[in-house]
Amino acid sequence: MHTLFLAPTGFGGGLNSISLGLIKSLEQAGLKVGFFKPIAQLLPGDIDQERSCVLVERTLGINSPAALAQSQVERQLASGDLDLLLEEVVQRFQQAAAGKDVVVVEGLVPTRECEYAARLNTQLAKSLDAEVILVAAQGKDSLKQLAERIEIQAQMFGGAKDAKVLGTILNKVQSEDGVPAFIERLKAQLPLLGTESFALIGAVPFNAELNALRTRDIADALDAQVINAGNLEQRRVQKIILAARTVPNMAHLLQPGVLVVTPGDRDDIILAACMASLNGVELAGILLTGDFGTDPRIIDLCKAALDGGLPLLRVDTGSFDTASNLVNLNKETPADDIERARRVTDFIAAELHAEFLRTHCSGTRELRMSPAAFRYQLVKRAQDADKRIVLPEGDEPRTVRAAAICQERGIARCVLLAKPEAVEAVAREQGITLPEGLEILDPEVIAENYVAPMCELRKSKGLTPEQAREQLKDTVVIGTMMLALDEVDGLVSGAVHTTANTIRPALQLIKTAPGYNLVSSVFFMLLPDQVLVYGDCAVNPNPSATELAEIALQSAESAVALGVNPRVAMISYSTGSSGAGAEVEKVAEATRIAQERAPQLPIDGPLQYDAASVLSVGRQKAPNSKVAGQATVFVFPDLNTGNTTYKAVQRNANCLSVGPMLQGLAKPVNDLSRGALVDDIVFTIALTALQAASQAAQKAAQSA
Repeated sequence: MHTLFLAPTGFGGGLNSISLGLIKSLEQAGLKVGFFKPIAQLLPGDIDQERSCVLVERTLGINSPAALAQSQVERQLASGDLDLLLEEVVQRFQQAAAGKDVVVVEGLVPTRECEYAARLNTQLAKSLDAEVILVAAQGKDSLKQLAERIEIQAQMFGGAKDAKVLGTILNKVQSEDGVPAFIERLKAQLPLLGTESFALIGAVPFNAELNALRTRDIADALDAQVINAGNLEQRRVQKIILAARTVPNMAHLLQPGVLVVTPGDRDDIILAACMASLNGVELAGILLTGDFGTDPRIIDLCKAALDGGLPLLRVDTGSFDTASNLVNLNKETPADDIERARRVTDFIAAELHAEFLRTHCSGTRELRMSPAAFRYQLVKRAQDADKRIVLPEGDEPRTVRAAAICQERGIARCVLLAKPEAVEAVAREQGITLPEGLEILDPEVIAENYVAPMCELRKSKGLTPEQAREQLKDTVVIGTMMLALDEVDGLVSGAVHTTANTIRPALQLIKTAPGYNLVSSVFFMLLPDQVLVYGDCAVNPNPSATELAEIALQSAESAVALGVNPRVAMISYSTGSSGAGAEVEKVAEATRIAQERAPQLPIDGPLQYDAASVLSVGRQKAPNSKVAGQATVFVFPDLNTGNTTYKAVQRNANCLSVGPMLQGLAKPVNDLSRGALVDDIVFTIALTALQAASQAAQKAAQSA
């Protein structure tokens, strides 16, 4: 699926009109198209619905999710809740994208009330893994200024040469010598325009007729008194004249589509306009200014013209203020002007590069999992999984808060192992409301239930009941026994306990999954543009080649379980055969073993980090690799390298890392960092629920 994000380069570019035309052009190419406006920008006259959404629905019959209110967005931005905002955007986008080949996403237009538009558009495009089309109109700018505006906006999304920036649509092109000549002059200022790197997707000439508001729209915008409605709904304002001259000097201006603005006491101009109307000139209407009362005798003289459909309006403001108000009118297509919307749609669709759009959007495109999409999918899929997760550190404050959040949001059914009175005391101190259904089990009360089963599981080691009772004083052991007996679906610990304390009972009681001989870990690194998987960064200090191959396969499975398409890079200080040494040979051997065990998996190594992650470097250093430059799973040769790299990236790139997620166990057990934040614990609980769902699905497939 393709996502096309329309980003304006400034105000007045006709963004919603371009949306309509682009959708129509894509539909004419035989594609199923969705529309999404993430954030509403209500214009004067709008009540509660985003105008673009209404126009797309009424004109093209495409329903779209409700846009987020701008007030809500501003509250979340002010509170530092950008991540939550983007997750909600992704959630609504999923509704628009269901069953579609292409989704057109309309960005925010920069205004005085929305100065953050350009910055937020960048975040929105990244979160939706969208390709960007810049929408530009020259307005009062010179060609040089227009080119600079386009280049500046392109830089917000990585630059005009970035693969995610498709190109531009030029709107409202006004040129005496025609659109082609205009484009050639613009290319002199913007040489990339129209190249393979930065396509010219369309150049839409200005059409005054399509920009014309109805006389009714003018009346509504000025809150004018309607003295005579006439053909208020049908007539359109092509031109506005402020009539202050004598009649002979302004008679030639009385032409079809003209709105005559004149003081209410200029009976001569009123009569002249009515005479023109009676002579077949279809004026848009007469707008009287000032607080002058209209002489009834003049209205009587004009009766034939008024009965013939000439609209007559009046405002209290003087001519100067009225003229200013008219100049500042927003000329965007009103939500109920479907006739104009359809004409605009057809006109713009005919001016777009239809073959380029068809060819580009008909091809397959591998989606990159964005951080916002990852977080949304993680929570959504965990909610769908409906798993029961035990938390042995049941009275630890962060754990209590995380359990309450998960229970309330339906991420998992959490079980806290702690004395109920201790949990309630923590909740009171921390201001936490314990939701209904949150289980709290007293370890001392339930420990005896697991003595006999534990002795049975460890009978080969000669475990006695007394030894079992002693070990069951540790809540991690109780939780692990609950998991071993399928009373819960997963376990999360480590906010207080060490990694060894979490893993040791699992190795003794749960053991490794079939086909695996070790336990390893991965972190999900939520970089600005995508999610990468790093393994192993927490468990195995110096794995052998065989163990490293197993870590690679486990990490690829974890990537698939969490929705990341795996392309596995075996990281080394050397790419291919460019270097030598025992460490390089270990990585090369691990790559060979992993490829033999999973020949269908894209896996390559040894690769240096830059060769694995940067496309240009990968093409240079490993031109025949299916992984180089586009790896999503990075397998490090040892714990020293992996742990150092993940922390360096996490801190210097200021990105969230989710994990470590343990892999290779027969049932999901996950370890927390002792510095984990509440959000970290929530995400780890969600990860654990997904692991449990994935393992259950694998077992079902194997038994089928």
